[in-house]
Amino acid sequence: MTPRRAETSDVVVVGGGAAGLSLAHRLTATGAAAVTLVEPPDGPPRPAERTWCYWDAGVDGLEEVVSASWSVLRVHGADGRPVTVDPAPFTYRMVRSQAFERLVHDHLARSDGGRALRATAESVRNVRGGAEVRCTLPEGRTLTLRARRVFDSRPLPALPPARTRLLQHFRGWFVRTDTGGFDPAVADLMDFRVPQPEHGLAFGYVLPLAPDRALVEYTEFSRNALTTEAYESALGRYCRDILGLGALTVERAEQGVIPMTDARFPRRTGAAVFRIGTAGGATRPTTGYTFAAVQRQSRAIAAALRDGHESVPPPHGRRALAMDAIVLRALDTGRINGPDFFTDLFRRVPAERLLRFLDGTTSLWEEWGIGLCTPVRPMLSTAAELPFLPRRS
Repeated sequence: MTPRRAETSDVVVVGGGAAGLSLAHRLTATGAAAVTLVEPPDGPPRPAERTWCYWDAGVDGLEEVVSASWSVLRVHGADGRPVTVDPAPFTYRMVRSQAFERLVHDHLARSDGGRALRATAESVRNVRGGAEVRCTLPEGRTLTLRARRVFDSRPLPALPPARTRLLQHFRGWFVRTDTGGFDPAVADLMDFRVPQPEHGLAFGYVLPLAPDRALVEYTEFSRNALTTEAYESALGRYCRDILGLGALTVERAEQGVIPMTDARFPRRTGAAVFRIGTAGGATRPTTGYTFAAVQRQSRAIAAALRDGHESVPPPHGRRALAMDAIVLRALDTGRINGPDFFTDLFRRVPAERLLRFLDGTTSLWEEWGIGLCTPVRPMLSTAAELPFLPRRS
């Protein structure tokens, strides 16, 4: 068909996931730019509703889309002993993707020059004076969007070369029980009482929404994802044998795979095209957490555009990524026991400091003290070998 004429915007954000929605939200809220958000049309390309969790302190601008929060966190060691911590001033927060999408769409509709466009982004490329995105609209027509800057959150076709590459893969059930068995005040971040795989680690994850409702997940850190049937079996055993939930109804399920790698992700693919989200390295390699880093980077991008700067800050600092590379390699080689490693961190490090460490916002001296709470010899031997390991595709 004949292409439509090109349309212009200050900024085009490609992708309607956590990274794309977050950046569109921050740019619109600060008035830093007029934004066109390009999202996949309805149908198979459009992902199902997802749940994003993170910790933060105080007001962060997402209050109206936080569907639940917890001020007490718990980790169950493989030995069955629980560690319960108060992470104040942080709270652990849940955001549902549909609520976040409605918020962003509403703000875009009320902003000057902002909009959400349902279309398939076929290509993104640099052009003189900016960049352009070629799209296919749901009815089959083509459209070219031109902008001073494009922020692309689409998944990469392949991960960059890395020394270590694991996956965090999971399946979760939103369950309702016949009798109340959950404590809505306490979130179980890691429950290592589940059977452990031969390679990697596994844990349960429970976010109570009411005494009789919760999100219950089975998660593994390993090299390969499981079949849906294997996740279902593991979830059934966890709910029955460990949580003792009895009769329950699964109201909804969600499943995902997150890369955990020390690969170097390109943050810029041209003068006016930038990568954000997991494609831009926002996923924390040792935990899989992405949402908090996306919020920090989105705020920083909005501030940079408002102040006329060209640079886009990295989602994680070099020191944090260097430490993650060591931990990831030590886990992958089996030099450290994953369940004991994470449980001991929660037992020995103050919760507020540990969460700042996992967010990459601790000082060098704080990190030195946390390092002494880990298996020092295996970590040092891993650090010594890393510079000599090749990065492989």
